Amino acid sequence: MKTSRLLIPLLGALGTFPAHAADTQLDTVTVVAQTPLHSTGVEKNKLAASVQTANAEQIQQSMSRSLTDYMRMNFSGVTINEAQNNPYQPDVQYRGFTASPLLGLPQGMSVYVNGVRFNEPFGDTVNWDLLPQGAIDSVNLFAGANPVFGQNTLGGALSMRLKNGFDHEGTEVEALVGEHGRRNVQLSTAGNDGRFGYFVLGNYDEEDGWRDFSPSDVRQVLSTLSWRLEDTNLDLTLAANDNRLLGNGASPMALLEQQGREQVFTHPDRTETQLKMIALNGDTWLTDELQLAGNLYLRRNEISTFNGDDTDFEACEDPANAGFLCEEEGDEEEIVEDLNGNNVTATINGEEPDATNNRSKTETDALGGALQLALENEVAGRDNLLVGGISFDRAETDFAMDTELAELTDTRGTEGLGVYVDEARVRLHTEVQHYGLYVTDTLSVSDNLTATLSGRYNYSRIVMEDNYGTELNGVHSFSRFNPAAGLTYTLSDSTTVYGSYSESSRAPTPVELSCADPEDPCKLPNAFISDPPLAQVVAKSYEVGVRGAHQGWNWTLGLFHTVNHNDILFINGGNLTSEGYFDNVGRTRRQGLEAAFAKQVGDWAFSGSYTLLDATFQTGFIANSPNNPAANADSQITVEKGDRIPSLPRHNLKLATRWQATNALQVGADVQYNSSQYFRGDEANLNDQLAGYTVANVHATYAVAPSVELFARVENLFDRDYETFALFGESDEVLEDLGIDDANFVGPGKPRTATIGIRAKF
Repeated sequence: MKTSRLLIPLLGALGTFPAHAADTQLDTVTVVAQTPLHSTGVEKNKLAASVQTANAEQIQQSMSRSLTDYMRMNFSGVTINEAQNNPYQPDVQYRGFTASPLLGLPQGMSVYVNGVRFNEPFGDTVNWDLLPQGAIDSVNLFAGANPVFGQNTLGGALSMRLKNGFDHEGTEVEALVGEHGRRNVQLSTAGNDGRFGYFVLGNYDEEDGWRDFSPSDVRQVLSTLSWRLEDTNLDLTLAANDNRLLGNGASPMALLEQQGREQVFTHPDRTETQLKMIALNGDTWLTDELQLAGNLYLRRNEISTFNGDDTDFEACEDPANAGFLCEEEGDEEEIVEDLNGNNVTATINGEEPDATNNRSKTETDALGGALQLALENEVAGRDNLLVGGISFDRAETDFAMDTELAELTDTRGTEGLGVYVDEARVRLHTEVQHYGLYVTDTLSVSDNLTATLSGRYNYSRIVMEDNYGTELNGVHSFSRFNPAAGLTYTLSDSTTVYGSYSESSRAPTPVELSCADPEDPCKLPNAFISDPPLAQVVAKSYEVGVRGAHQGWNWTLGLFHTVNHNDILFINGGNLTSEGYFDNVGRTRRQGLEAAFAKQVGDWAFSGSYTLLDATFQTGFIANSPNNPAANADSQITVEKGDRIPSLPRHNLKLATRWQATNALQVGADVQYNSSQYFRGDEANLNDQLAGYTVANVHATYAVAPSVELFARVENLFDRDYETFALFGESDEVLEDLGIDDANFVGPGKPRTATIGIRAKF
């Protein structure tokens, strides 16, 4: 039986309430695709791990600004660090693993859109601004080291399916305005004639930003052309983005307290992204039991950054170097040279270079595809689903970086002085190839017992060509077979228990391989120095749990345990917060408990989740942390086994309710609590933690006509001051006129913010 045609894949029938307990057994049978390709799958209740899901209706009713905003409010175990302080550039953390647009963070989640790998090949980063929320049909968040999803699936995989003209007919117009200059207009239209279909979406979003010098401008276009026959589906997706984001990062706590939370340390910190993508997806039933599915894609992404920042260059102190600009190299100082090899003077046109303008451009051309066979048959009279496939991803990236000496303005902005630093110039060409061969088999051993066996072989080859020297030249290859096994057992009609073991791996990225010398740290996301080898990261994960549904309750309870071997971290190696190097630091562990529930009582709906996360280093090491107040005389800290990993709250609690007050009026509220976390740069846990916080939000919709509704949302209802992120930095040279010498840099949370809008459907 072709179950994928009869059941709604990826939670299409979950209902309209975005329950935190989406991992629970529901009355409606839901099929979930076990691979990035959204074709045939298995009943969600037979999956031997946690899988959280959401559909387009749930996402829209949440009135979230973006997919990451939705996950923050509704998915168990998901927290957000606003390191950039831009709504489109968050660090998404799930069970202690990160998916972020920022180079330098230990990435640990894979992201797919219609089966197309969305992690950037250069650094495994995820540019969330490239994903138009209004085009998303469904979302799956898989927990654990799932090998089937390939590279970088250390702690989880996020798999999305886009809308088409068969599942989302009609035209929809949405417009909203909000505080801090927020303006948004979105238009989508879709339809079909039974065989051919279309979906087109355009989204324009801009805001001034609630912090100084922090506007954003997002333009997104996506269309899908579809072809349907009884046994065949074919979708052609075209997407383009042109986004300009300013997020000026963390600021010293003392500056925020003295002059207001809207203050920025230095500016600008601008990121411009331009994406063009074409992807072809399809599946067909070759027989009643055998399905062929696959995809092909071409993707070009251009990322340009401009970062005005402090500098660690200063006038030389050695009398022999008097009159020139120097950089400290250990116990010695080295004269800075320009692009022509000339020594740079301590003053340029009468101005002291007390800042830098760091410019980078990353141009990536990627192509790839996957081919998969799925066999639905019986083995010894029991239902069995066997899926096997191959995948190929290839990308060429040209990276260019320049550092210009600059001076600080009265607003701590930067003005260039026209002199560029030779050592900081980078011209790097990389080629990344990932090959995968995978298989997964799900067998109904009995009426109550289901067993799953999976495995994937990964092979990666990374070639780096230094076009401005030879130090970055290198060829690296990595390979590994990763297994997985799991069991689910139905104790009763209302309760199922499950358990699994899985492994996955991540090859070092070109960014990491190009910045791995402790003796010569680089300045992210810009200057790469050398090419020493790094070992690939291997994650080994266990999970056990129980889930069920009884008397209107849906609930889940699980325990998880993941150990990363040869984990790669960015170790600070200079006075600047972005200066350091990547290194294998041994083992790290993330383990804990997740519990979630959902309940419908008449016109009221309730949901909640709690996650306990114990994220620790399991191998001791010595790290540089020059701005850590508790570092020794050599600016070092000693990390010991059991020390907590920074930037990860131990406790995360989410509660939500929604009331259908009348046929036209719906009101909702949610509360989120995150406990304290250690500062980045305090891996040894030597200082006080960043305080935890609680934030409440409310929203409402009112149908003024059958096809027209008004909506409103208030974030941070009680206008709490809080911070989501913290690290150590050096502030005195920039803020000496204000008398501020504060090493505690924080990412302040958004103040109370209201938005109102109107939505019409035709």
